[in-house]
Amino acid sequence: MLNTQINPTYTLSKLLPLHKPFVTGDYTTHSSSSAYSPAILRQPTTTKKSNATRTRSTSVGKIKAINIPFLNKTNVKGVITIQPTVSSAIAGVGIGGVVDGISDLLGMSLLLELVSNDLDPNGKQKTVKAYARYDALDFDINVYTYKCDFDVPEDFGEIGAILVENEYSKKMFFKKIVLNNDITFTCESWVASKHDNPEKRIFFTDKSYLPSETPEGLKSLREKDMESLRGNGQGERKSSDRIYDYDVYDDLGDPDQSLSLARPVLGGNDHPYPRRCRTGRPMSTKDPLSETRTLLPFYVPSDEDFSEIKMANFGARALYSVLHAVVPTLDAIITDKDKGFPLFRTIDMLYDEGVNVPPPDNGLKTILPRLVKGAVDTADAVIQFETPETIDRDTFSWFRDEEFCRQMLAGLNPYSIQLVTEWPLMSKLDHQVYGPPESAITTEIVEQEIKGFMTLEQALAEKKLFMLDYNDLLLPYVNKTRELNGTTLYGSRTLMFLTPTGTLRPLAIELTRPPSDDKPQWKHVYTPAWDATGSWLWKMAKAHVLSHDSAYHQFVSHWLRTHCVMEPYIIATNRHLSQMHPIRRLLLPHFRYTMQINSLARLALINAGGIIESTFSPGKYSMQICSDAYDQQWRFDHESLPADLISRGMAVEDPNSPHGVKLTIEDYPYANDGLLLWDAIKQWATSYVNHYYPKANLVESDVELTQWWDEIRTVGHGDKKDEPWWPQLKTQEDLIGIVSTIMWVGSGHHSAVNFGQYDFAGYFPNRPTMARTKMPNEDPTEEEWQSFINRPEDALLKCSPSQIQAIKVMSLLDVLSSHSPDEEYIGGYIEPAWAAEPTIKTAFEEFRGSLEKLEEIIDSRNVDPKLRNRSGAGLVPYQLLKPFSGPGVTGRGVPNSISI
Repeated sequence: MLNTQINPTYTLSKLLPLHKPFVTGDYTTHSSSSAYSPAILRQPTTTKKSNATRTRSTSVGKIKAINIPFLNKTNVKGVITIQPTVSSAIAGVGIGGVVDGISDLLGMSLLLELVSNDLDPNGKQKTVKAYARYDALDFDINVYTYKCDFDVPEDFGEIGAILVENEYSKKMFFKKIVLNNDITFTCESWVASKHDNPEKRIFFTDKSYLPSETPEGLKSLREKDMESLRGNGQGERKSSDRIYDYDVYDDLGDPDQSLSLARPVLGGNDHPYPRRCRTGRPMSTKDPLSETRTLLPFYVPSDEDFSEIKMANFGARALYSVLHAVVPTLDAIITDKDKGFPLFRTIDMLYDEGVNVPPPDNGLKTILPRLVKGAVDTADAVIQFETPETIDRDTFSWFRDEEFCRQMLAGLNPYSIQLVTEWPLMSKLDHQVYGPPESAITTEIVEQEIKGFMTLEQALAEKKLFMLDYNDLLLPYVNKTRELNGTTLYGSRTLMFLTPTGTLRPLAIELTRPPSDDKPQWKHVYTPAWDATGSWLWKMAKAHVLSHDSAYHQFVSHWLRTHCVMEPYIIATNRHLSQMHPIRRLLLPHFRYTMQINSLARLALINAGGIIESTFSPGKYSMQICSDAYDQQWRFDHESLPADLISRGMAVEDPNSPHGVKLTIEDYPYANDGLLLWDAIKQWATSYVNHYYPKANLVESDVELTQWWDEIRTVGHGDKKDEPWWPQLKTQEDLIGIVSTIMWVGSGHHSAVNFGQYDFAGYFPNRPTMARTKMPNEDPTEEEWQSFINRPEDALLKCSPSQIQAIKVMSLLDVLSSHSPDEEYIGGYIEPAWAAEPTIKTAFEEFRGSLEKLEEIIDSRNVDPKLRNRSGAGLVPYQLLKPFSGPGVTGRGVPNSISI
């Protein structure tokens, strides 16, 4: 192993290292595609165990200061740690070039400038400069170290900031700067070359300050740093930029490639939507409202680009590899895009035998070990899927009515079920356009199904009726979707009854087709049946509902309510909350990686012709439906877990209950576990906020905080700026509620809808994303009806996704459900700024302790036979809100942020 101690004799090889993996060769306008290279970072063999995957920062030992009294100065030593990048390590020698080598040789690699908290007698900043010299590469902790010496005057005062000038020709990722007088600057940031950006980078110490408490010597730097992040709203962004600005979603379509790929702009009066990060790309010549696209990853501010410094199977790079390697390979080998599965046994072969594909490179095998298996021979490799846990435990679970309902409480989308509070069920859509508004699910149908239990009136009064209601959201798109090839759509309602055992029983499914030019409204109610024909029609109706629920889950519960709505919070935080602001430091762990993942989604997932449009029933209308859901349903004040449950009638406020709410369904695994996690998050936020804001007036007088919240409401979510439900921000309690909601959405909410995707939808009959054919009894020809009667299984398979659609989705869900080995779990890592404040450190330790107890509670609940919605023969235990996990597809684990 290399000796990382200071060597007093500097050889040429020491000052001019051959390998320089801390620099990147990215001069393009967009992020370099090499950032997503599948190759793994090479490290020498060592017998010393490294814990680099468990931490993000490197601790550096203290060095005693040397006093030089006759100069009235103190020698302060500094150690800078630099994170190697992936692509430069792969590229090998000579990356930095001759200029960078000379800088190392002369000891002029980095210019650092300490800044005092105090101003001098003339009101000017007090600073001390020094160059840092390259010292060593520590393979154990995988960082480069640089060292410098400052001669600091005794009257300099407390050090509060440091300015950095990168003399290299490439950008570098700074992890931290540690001075031997117990002062730390936690950077975790890219520093551009001075040739790309001549402005010196500003870093502040780990001590947090409200704006009103900012030391005089740092006030101008505090504002200057935020100004550099806001930009001027002009020009195309470069990969070295750190600019956070807003734009509408005008880059999902690609009219330059084909007018059939043009899509409406999301954001504005016609299609309300949250804002994304502005990239400034030129507008299309064929559609002046659309921004041009690129094959490279879209711009994100440099500090949001983690691909160059994370492990090879980091979520963004693994996702990029699936989108740009696995999916095109599958498209090439499966030429018949409409070919379905002829038998259910054919589906099983995906897990037993896999799909032969051309051999991918070794890097892809490293990133996707679950998918890409060893070569069968010299010509082929195999993409072979792991059997999802739901099917591994019970092969026929997807077929059963009780599992159909149970998964609405303990499955992938526990956000849609709602209490029935009005009867009869009525549509709010214009009946002149969409037909009679009354539901065809009548009192007689319901009472026939619950005969022996109670009347409909009793069921409503006792809160026993629940439903999935996708009627009004989907009905406007039914006729338009049916004009697309290979898909169909209905408006749907699914009614369920809460049995005395606490489980749900399905009562009826209503499917509706609105009137069209040549056909009247078609509406039919299906119920569980005891005859062969009725039973198969019921199974087909469930398949259609599941395709609706899969679409709603992916567009709304997952993309919109976590990824999409978080981006404006991230942008506003960087524009208005200083590095040293305590609320920024509280929220930052919940923002990491999200903008980079979102940019990849715009690149190849939610874009025109992307995976979502090609594999989900609404096709090209998918994101318009998402916009409608934002317009009609999304409210910030309903995004906290208790408020969400109350808004759906799944809970009522009850100060005597443990979490301040009483659940309508007592055994609701998502809500039961989620409320414990919500309480822990809110208690942590309460301790944190009350420490920095001991008085209410401090909240309202915080100018950065006020500007932050105002911009979130009026710009980031500007299409809803006039809504009366936005919380005020005047007191500690207001702030606690706001930050708790943001933290919950980025952690618990996202985990609940993401990390179970492969377990629940990896076997697509359990959650089909596509219904390709209409119901057999909807205006059938004699031939169509007879075909259904003769082979109903064929009808179900023809309605299901095609082979290419299913395999694409399965490949994607495998990656989306995976945890990276260096995942950052909630409560697992204390941020340096929190550790620097004893009161906050204690509060965080209490937070971590409550999460460890939550793990034990969830384990005990999953073996409780009385809890039949999470414990029973063949059931997958509900573990999605267990805070911690190992790597891979585990069906558990709550990361701090939306990291995949």
